[in-house]
Amino acid sequence: MLNLERLRTLDALSRHGSVSGAAEGLHVTTSAVSQQLAKLEREVGQQLLAKNGRGVRLTDAGRLLAEHAGRILSQVELAQSDLEAQRGRVAGELRITAFPTAARGLFPTALAALRAAHPALRVGSREMEPEAGVAGVVRGDLDLAVVLDWYNKPMPLPEGLVKAAILDDPADVAMPAGHRFAGRAEVDLAEFAEDEWITWGEGEFCHEWLMFTLRSQGVEPRIGHRAGETHTQLGLVAAGLGVCVAPLLGRSPVPAGVVTVPVRQRVRRHVFVVWRADADRRPSIRAAVAALRAAGRAVGQSSGRDPEAVPAR
Repeated sequence: MLNLERLRTLDALSRHGSVSGAAEGLHVTTSAVSQQLAKLEREVGQQLLAKNGRGVRLTDAGRLLAEHAGRILSQVELAQSDLEAQRGRVAGELRITAFPTAARGLFPTALAALRAAHPALRVGSREMEPEAGVAGVVRGDLDLAVVLDWYNKPMPLPEGLVKAAILDDPADVAMPAGHRFAGRAEVDLAEFAEDEWITWGEGEFCHEWLMFTLRSQGVEPRIGHRAGETHTQLGLVAAGLGVCVAPLLGRSPVPAGVVTVPVRQRVRRHVFVVWRADADRRPSIRAAVAALRAAGRAVGQSSGRDPEAVPAR
């Protein structure tokens, strides 16, 4: 009989394209992946892998078995979901990711609440950019991913995913306390045409949004610095090195010497959580979504600026 864990390893290799990628997706070592695949080859009596430069590729037999493995694992996941739903108990293991400010702003509250309410549920979390989080859910490496899009630039989602809104997160412009607009009640993004911008990494979804939004207002942004973390960006602002867009989620405490001013056009990003449709009945999924939404409500209550109410789906 074929070993399920070895099929899972083969499936991960097929999806990730390398031993190291499969190891990262399964949260094991590369040697563990190699050992499982060697055992699977002996089990089926056929060569499943062949050398391909410095890596490996699937043989015809390997691709055939990997296709079956994907279908088998999907059926196993569906069976587990149905059993969990039938039992009605929040238990087992849940793998969840979020982009950095959501991990900072939501996970401590949400995951602590889950642990207190459901001690039989084991939750593992990690930070991951939205595109990578969505891909991880699609591949089955993750159960849930907290992701985002912007009010004027939606993120396309693959078929087979379910989403639930967590909050609509208002964003301000952060500037040095001595900036000419620091005393204003509101600002327009176009007014910062002469300022240096501090932004996210090249190719990241939020950086592409900022370029798109400024250019749509006739501004060709001057990029001075790049940083993936909000607090690194705010530290650069405090040093007088530029301005940045600072969403509410995960930004507190704002450093001394930084002023945040709302944008007149109500700049917001939509924060939501996604999971696979075939896992929709799992009580653990529903418990985690409820905890994340409660944590989202707490963000606004603690800041005095309530995020906009959003529907459940």
